[in-house]
Amino acid sequence: MASLAKFLVVTLLAVSLLPSPATAQLSANFYSTSCPNLLTIVRNAMTQAVNNEARMAASILRLFFHDCFVNGCDASILLDDTATLTGEKNAGPNRNSARGFQVIDTIKTRVDAACNATVSCADILALAARDGVVLVPKHLSLHKTQIRLPI
Repeated sequence: MASLAKFLVVTLLAVSLLPSPATAQLSANFYSTSCPNLLTIVRNAMTQAVNNEARMAASILRLFFHDCFVNGCDASILLDDTATLTGEKNAGPNRNSARGFQVIDTIKTRVDAACNATVSCADILALAARDGVVLVPKHLSLHKTQIRLPI
């Protein structure tokens, strides 16, 4: 009888430690109270970056892809090297090909100035990639006379 009670207690404890589905839900307005200007800050910085160089939108999207490709979207592609570790930023496949780090650094600086230590770098990278994709068609339509397509 004691072993059955012990089994039930251990089982209930194990079940209580399982995450509930409600805690795993994503929210489009997660930062609406903790950093209400986040979306505007990211959009303005990406608008400026794409206006300076239209290819930057693709570069940020590529950063996001490469970040998510290795162990999930954790902003590890943004990490600098340490004395004992070569980060993804300077790893062979990314060295001299991944770009746009300075745009993300600029956005992170502006976001931290508005709401310090609130928004993750992974979220900033995701929002920047999203805004870059949205901005490219607008940017191209503004400069459509400069686009030459092969026939």
